[in-house]
Amino acid sequence: MTVFDEQDRDALYRIIAARRDMRHFRPDPVDPEALRRVLEAAHAAPSVGYMQPWRFIRITDAALREQLYQHVAAEQRHTAAACGTRAADVQRLKLEGIRDCGELIALALCADRARYVLGRRTMPEMDLCSAACAIQNIWLSARAENLGMGWVSLFDPAVVGELLAMPGDARAIALLCIGHVPAFYDEPMLEREGWDTRRALDALISDNAWPEASTQ
Repeated sequence: MTVFDEQDRDALYRIIAARRDMRHFRPDPVDPEALRRVLEAAHAAPSVGYMQPWRFIRITDAALREQLYQHVAAEQRHTAAACGTRAADVQRLKLEGIRDCGELIALALCADRARYVLGRRTMPEMDLCSAACAIQNIWLSARAENLGMGWVSLFDPAVVGELLAMPGDARAIALLCIGHVPAFYDEPMLEREGWDTRRALDALISDNAWPEASTQ
């Protein structure tokens, strides 16, 4: 059995605390071996029923990257309009680094996931939860490699699926910007920009009942 010491534990918690959703990148190339380690970490993520529903598509074509950027930019405008009084706030935020990052990877749920029933009979969305675990592994391992990562979700999965020649029952869930950054944010960008604040942990923990119910 592998036993981790205090130094290992502290390093893990430092990486978790230092992880940021990055939007600003330098265009420097990412070392292929580092990228491989990051993707191996993603593939080591837990998955319900051991379904491993993720597929990773590297975007290496400049024209395709630009098409994805234009689609995301349009979706940001649509999202701003849907946010009503906060439309101007959404428009001013930098919510992607598609043009600048060293690596752009699309992550999709694979087409054969429907054959997995174990752990999904009453919660079929566990394929999405499993893929989210893989994305978190990318975030943490990238940070350990001193690389930034930003999860872009402002897109229409059908449009991205068509651009990337995905089968009809596959679904894009993330565009992942990975690369070198000028500096890591001292705090989450949306908190720094005044969009929201981190909630107090103690307000989210309870025993035996929903947290709000326990205070009534």
